[in-house]
Amino acid sequence: MSEAQATHRVLLVEDDIRLANLIVDYLKSHGMHVEVERRGDTVLTRLLNYKPDIILLDIMLPGMDGLTLCEKLPDYFAGPILLMSAMGSNEDQIKGLDLGADDYVVKPVDPALLIARINNLLRRKAKPMQAESHCLTYGRLSIDPHTQTIRLGEKQVDLTSHEFELLWLLASQGGQVLSRQYIYQYLLNIDFDGKDRKIDVRISRLRKKLGDNIDTPFRIKTVWGQGYLFAPEAWNN
Repeated sequence: MSEAQATHRVLLVEDDIRLANLIVDYLKSHGMHVEVERRGDTVLTRLLNYKPDIILLDIMLPGMDGLTLCEKLPDYFAGPILLMSAMGSNEDQIKGLDLGADDYVVKPVDPALLIARINNLLRRKAKPMQAESHCLTYGRLSIDPHTQTIRLGEKQVDLTSHEFELLWLLASQGGQVLSRQYIYQYLLNIDFDGKDRKIDVRISRLRKKLGDNIDTPFRIKTVWGQGYLFAPEAWNN
């Protein structure tokens, strides 16, 4: 498939030239248009001219490391971020996800697995918001699915697109316990393996932004052994 026919645009941020070339060749063979940036401190400038659908981001980079960059990217880029690193510790993965990354792979990564992860993230981005003709309102909280606007009292709450998807899923089924398996299948199209913390991290960020109690949450509750529950009665104050 020629680059003119490519359906997805990828920005690969990787300073290892040999690895970058291997990834570029493989992604292009699967119909993707790929551009490479080798320094972290030039990525934000690159985004002014190149509009990728997804960013593959190495952690160890000259100029600016990937974790610092990951924290800055949401102000410039609304698509998914896939972190790549030879450091596979849980701490690295949790920190990357907490800073806004959507997924994490450990290098060296199998090319077929990398394609599968990319396609999964792109499917999630393309998945339309559940069609609703009205906003959801719980006490002082209002959620508009069309503009993705959240208001809590007089305050507008800024959420990422992934945080909004999770909040909408929980709020549209308020009062019901949603299992992690259900949430993973609905939002990520994958099974929950009992270890992955993507949804836990997003729940934690939602609680902080929505004024929930982090130690004893009462608005988005954890039902141990079952999942999460959006409490409809907890938004009056």
